Amino acid sequence: MALSNSPVQPEALGALLARCGLGDQRAFSELYRFTSAKLFGVALRILRREAWAEEVLQESFVNIWNHAAEYAADKSAPMTWMTSIVRNRSLDWLRRPQREDTSESYDLLIENLRDDAAGPLEQLIQATEASALARCLRELDSQQRQTIALAFQHGLTHSELAAHLKQPLGTIKTWIRRGLERLKGCLAGAGF
Repeated sequence: MALSNSPVQPEALGALLARCGLGDQRAFSELYRFTSAKLFGVALRILRREAWAEEVLQESFVNIWNHAAEYAADKSAPMTWMTSIVRNRSLDWLRRPQREDTSESYDLLIENLRDDAAGPLEQLIQATEASALARCLRELDSQQRQTIALAFQHGLTHSELAAHLKQPLGTIKTWIRRGLERLKGCLAGAGF
C-alpha cells in the first residue's frame, strides 16, 4: 500500500472525488494514495486491531468509489466525508456478531487444546490388555520371555540378541518363534 504523508488541499481531494464519480480509476488510485494512511489510522483507533482496520478500510474505499458521485462539497470537506464513512463502517464492524477467528493463532490454540491421550474407555482397554499380556508373559520360559522383551522392548535384532545372550542365532529364532506362539495362544484364550 503506497501511502503519502504530504497533506493534499481539500480542493484537490474534491476534484479527485468528482473524477471518481465519473469512473476514473486513476483518480481513485491517487485518492487512495493521498488519504489511506489517515483513514487507516481512524479505523485503527476505533477497532484497535490491525486486521479489522484493514478490512474496514477496504470496505470504506469500495463505498467511497460507489458513492463518489454523491459527494457534495458544500456540505462537508472531502476528508471529513471520507472519515465519516470509515468511522461509520468501523462502528458497524464493532456491532457485528463476532465471527469465529480462523486465523493461524486460533488454529494453533485449538491444536494445543487437542488432547491425544487415551480416553477413559481406551485406558481401561489398554490396562486390561496390558494385564493379560503381563500374565501371559509370566507363563513363558525365562529364555523366551527375556528374548522377546529384548527384541520388542529394546529393538534388538536376532543377530544382536545372539551376540548379547551368547547363543546360536537359530536358538534365538526358535525361542522367539515359540514364545510368540505361546503368547498368541494365551492371549486368544483371554479373549484378545
